[in-house]
Order: sequence, then C-alpha cells, then structure tokens
Amino acid sequence: MTSRTAPPEAIESPYAWARLLVSLLLMTIGGSGMYSITVVLPQIQAEFDINRSLASLPYTLTMVGFGLGGILMGRLSDRYGVIAPIVTGTLGIGAGFLLASSASNIWLFNLWQCVLIGMLGAAATFTPLVADSSQWFVRRRGIALAICMSGNYLAGAVWPPIMQHFIDLVGWRQTYQGMGLFCLAAMLPLALVFRRKPPMASVALDATPGISKKMSRFAREAAASDPARPLGFTPATLQTLLCVAGVACCVAMAMPQVHIVAYCGDLGFGAARGAEMLALMLGLGIVSRLASGWIADYIGGLRTLLLGSALQGVALFMFLFTKGLVSLYVVSALFGLFQGGIVPAYALVVREYFSPREAGTRVGTVLMATLFGMALGGWMSGAIYDLRGSYHAAFLNGIAWNLLNASIMVMLIIRARRGVDQAAGVTA
Repeated sequence: MTSRTAPPEAIESPYAWARLLVSLLLMTIGGSGMYSITVVLPQIQAEFDINRSLASLPYTLTMVGFGLGGILMGRLSDRYGVIAPIVTGTLGIGAGFLLASSASNIWLFNLWQCVLIGMLGAAATFTPLVADSSQWFVRRRGIALAICMSGNYLAGAVWPPIMQHFIDLVGWRQTYQGMGLFCLAAMLPLALVFRRKPPMASVALDATPGISKKMSRFAREAAASDPARPLGFTPATLQTLLCVAGVACCVAMAMPQVHIVAYCGDLGFGAARGAEMLALMLGLGIVSRLASGWIADYIGGLRTLLLGSALQGVALFMFLFTKGLVSLYVVSALFGLFQGGIVPAYALVVREYFSPREAGTRVGTVLMATLFGMALGGWMSGAIYDLRGSYHAAFLNGIAWNLLNASIMVMLIIRARRGVDQAAGVTA
C-alpha cells in the first residue's frame, strides 16, 4: 500500500504540511478513546457500583495500553510504513468502542479499553504519526511536532462536551456505539494520504551545519553533546532520566485532566460543567503546544520542558485554593495554557541529543513513560481521594511529582551548558 520514497525536496514542502494536517486530524479522532473514560467515569462508577479508585482503573489501563502500544505500533510503522498502524488502529478503536458499549462488568470494560481502544487503537494515531512528522521537517521540526501532537489535546477539547451531550441524551452505551461507527467511517479514508515514505535525506539534513541559525546558541549545546555520551551520560542513562521526568510531570498533569469532571460533581457543579472545564483546559493546551513548539525552535527542548514544568506547578498550586465555579474555569484555562507544551518537548529533546538512527525507538520509549505517568497519576489521585475523602491531598501529591520533574530538567540544562563551555575551552 506504500509507494516509493519521497525525494529530498519533499521536506517542508506543501505536501509535507498537508500530510501534517491529516496527521493532526487522525490524532484528534483517534484520541477520542483516551478522553471518553474521563467523561463516563461517574456513569461507570454508578452502574457497576464501584469506588472512585476502581472507576479510575479503566483510564489507567487505557494509558498503559496506549504506552505499550506506542512501541508496538512504532515498530510496525518502521517495518511496513505508517499506513499499517493507522489501519490497525482504526479497526482497533472502532471495535473497542463497540465492544466496551456492551460490557457487562468493569473487568470486561477494562479489557476493551486497555487492549483495543488503548493499545491497538489510540496508540496507532500517536507515536507513529509523531515519528513520521519528524521525518518531514528539519528547520521547523519544533512547531511541526507541536502541531501534530496538538491532535491529542484537540481530541480532549472536542470530544468531552460532545460525548457528555449524547450521554445525557441517550446514555453512555449508545454514545460508545456511535463513536465506534464514526471512527471506522472517518479514519480509514484518511490513511490513503500516507502511502508515500518519508525522504531518506532527512537524516542527512539533521547534520547540515546552520540548518537552524535562529537557535544557534542552543544548537551548539546539542552539537557539543556526543550522541555516544549525550550530556556526559550513556544513552541508556539519559533515556532513563527522561523517562523518570516524563512519569513525574504526567503524574502531576493527570490530576486535573482525569478528575476534573468528578471534582466538579463533588463540589455540586455537575458533570456537564466539569466536561466544559476539561474541554477548555485541553483546548487551550493546543494554544500552549503551538506556542511551545515555536519557543522550542529558539530555546531548545530542555528549556521548554523546564518552562512548562514550572508553570504547571503554579497552576496545580492554584487549584488548592479554588472552589468557586468561575475561579475553577479560570484555573482550568491557565492549567491548559501552562502545560500543553511539555510532552512534545520530550520528542524534541530526543532528536537533539540522540542519534537520528535511534530516534524512533527512543521517542516511543520516552512518550510511553509520559503515558505511564498519566496512567499512574489518574489512578493515584482516585486512590488518594478514597483514603482522604477529598482531592486536596491529590493536588499536593501532583505538586511533589512536578518538583521532581523540574529538578531533573535543571540538572540536564546545567550539564548542557557545561558541555558548551568545555567545547569552547578545547577550541580556544
């Protein structure tokens, strides 16, 4: 199904931008499975008569499946081209919604959410599309990755209010059935756009001197780091640090994203208001991702990560003192604006400090860590709620994890600067 490899001049061509926009659309549709569970969480808890932590488990398992599926689908894409995981993902997410809609207990619901919607469905429209998009851009890679990964947040902005409307109208099971049929009908035709393979010259262009003159100081930091010893670490050590940082930032990120609907219900504002806040949060996350992608092309991935982590911590702290409806809308909006650019920056850091030949696997692994962080944070916040009877301690837990992430970023930035200084001393 895949045609010949595109020529080098296809990089950053009109076709590359059109392909990027289709990737954005596919990620938006495929991401519906990630956010559906946050909307139906109260209905699942009531129908299956379970506590809040057990009702949070489908989200956790969906994210675990999503993370593992990212590596699986990345390898499938490397071997057969990106069109293969797209078709697989379309069938997976469509079947997952349809089967989950008929689940008779929480364990069957967990199975379909994890394996079909997460591992074989949504994962196919995330890591493979990110890796594919990075091959079609060099000078504007930061903003291109930000646009592609905005589909994940666009899904969060679009689907919660739509699904909440239909849940209120016809129930969650019928809504899941409708989503399954829609995904099958909409995603398969879009796969045809991806029949061309990325230009082979993209790796060579990565090494072209002066390809990104506007961020020359930070390009020198990356250039001063030997891919065999990135930032003075072994590649495995640096990847482990990035994975720990990814888990930490996303445990913190998951607290508002997974539980805002339930939190609003506890405060007496209703699930519909919570779904609106989630849509606002993730909609403004798109703005954040685009802005962060533009910023990253100037200051590099590490500093973009630190900036996003610091601002996310501020927003989590503000949630501790926010109980009113209007103030919750405001803080939710700020949270979306502050944290949206964090995850795309990890992909950029990998492309900056690791060998281009390893980028696909390493991007998938680091992104899997961020998804595990979301999974852990979603479950952990529900468990803390069950223990304490409120979300106050869960917000404090998120702030602590966020501090761990920021500390790792500060250390890596210091080592990057030290590498530039050492390189300058050798040159002198």
